Amino acid sequence: MKFKTLTAALLLLVTAAHAQVRSTTPKIGDPPEAENMRLVGYSDLQARSAYQPTIHHQGDRYIAYIGHHGGTNKVAAPINPMTGKAEFNGTSIVDVTDPAHPKYLAHIPGAEGLFEDGGAQMVRVCDAAAFSKTDPKAVYMLRPFGNEAHEVWNVTDPAKPILITRLTGLKGTHKNWWECETGIAYLVSGAEGWRVPRMTQVYDMSDPAHPVFIRNFGLPGQEPGSTGPVPTMLHGMISTGPKGKRIYFGYGTNGGGIVQIVDRDKLLHGKPEPTPENLLYPQVGRLDLSPLIGAHTTYPMLGVPVPGFLHDKIGARRDFVMIVNEQILNECQEARQMVWFEDITSEAKGMVVSNYTAPELGGNFCERGGRFGSHASNESFEPVFRNKLAFISYFNAGVRALDIRNPFQPHEVGYFIPSITKDTDERCIKVDGKDRCKVAIQTNNVETDDRGYIYIVDRANTGMHILEVTGEPRAIAGLK
Repeated sequence: MKFKTLTAALLLLVTAAHAQVRSTTPKIGDPPEAENMRLVGYSDLQARSAYQPTIHHQGDRYIAYIGHHGGTNKVAAPINPMTGKAEFNGTSIVDVTDPAHPKYLAHIPGAEGLFEDGGAQMVRVCDAAAFSKTDPKAVYMLRPFGNEAHEVWNVTDPAKPILITRLTGLKGTHKNWWECETGIAYLVSGAEGWRVPRMTQVYDMSDPAHPVFIRNFGLPGQEPGSTGPVPTMLHGMISTGPKGKRIYFGYGTNGGGIVQIVDRDKLLHGKPEPTPENLLYPQVGRLDLSPLIGAHTTYPMLGVPVPGFLHDKIGARRDFVMIVNEQILNECQEARQMVWFEDITSEAKGMVVSNYTAPELGGNFCERGGRFGSHASNESFEPVFRNKLAFISYFNAGVRALDIRNPFQPHEVGYFIPSITKDTDERCIKVDGKDRCKVAIQTNNVETDDRGYIYIVDRANTGMHILEVTGEPRAIAGLK
């Protein structure tokens, strides 16, 4: 009886706390919710749905390049105040040299279309000095064009971008990786004959005006002419370049995820014909995840000195991949997508050793509207946060700061949830056959720079927030 009474009392307390949070559902005018993170600067990004920010140290300036999703049924082509014209969502270019006062420089329109079919979601930027065969002083930007092409732009003057190249005849173009030290590009594409909407096309783009095709790549069973079950389609990859010699591929977003580790040299120089044998040749590791989760972002954390293991003769330093899934459905209508840490010290026999999720209870995130769950991590290799702190975009739970110094025991040390604005879009689910819509923050992707600033962009048109850590995470990063 005592146990039942105690349980009932605890349930009453939890229910009361839950009700109290529900009564404070965010609305316009409310301050942001934050712990150990604070707002430094803001850009509304012309109220465009944003996906990927890339921050480039360009000469004596810092420039943010932001990829946008296509428009919505409500606003397909917002007005660009700089030109006075309606422009389909594409790429925003913002000077963030002074992060407290970002300056919008240009918008490059993307493909006509709604949601995933339009816009120019992804963006990568490279200085040509390391690889250019033509103009070593140039700066180039790589982006998809809707779901149909890849483009390279000259952004040496970021306020006046110039189109250089467009690779057409594709579908499913999305989250690329470009090696700035070599010019090799790994393009997420959908090529003719392949059995999945997204696979990998490898190009030498060291002369962006004349890209050289190297090969198509994917998992056995995805290639043209194959039969049987089709493995989950690609989402994206991260290369450690010629020094690291590895590429980490993530397949799937919210289900059937696969992490594949590939020998870079074997991928670039192996036989290009997409036979099962040739596709397997570069593979050095593969982890098939639960059917309930995906592999949106696969971020390598190599040579991590594990606290508590430092006196061990073997395994004191370990290699890991941080695997971030993507939540797709609104209001918790699917399995929770999270962050997972895979120990890949033995690449061929990697194993998941820990995980993290933002707590729902107390934040009431399942009822706030929109998506609640993980999406992506920052991808910068700059040393300021590398293997110390990770920043995870969590849709209506904002961005979460994780202490990852011990990947066996990652834990949250801060968060920032932006305020909604008049531009924040609503998100809907079906209830009894009718749409039920709520306005909600949808922090989509996150990136960091070498100064220690964190940049988050919003899927629901709320713009870009520039943040910095305070308190414990600031001490972990060694920032003054």
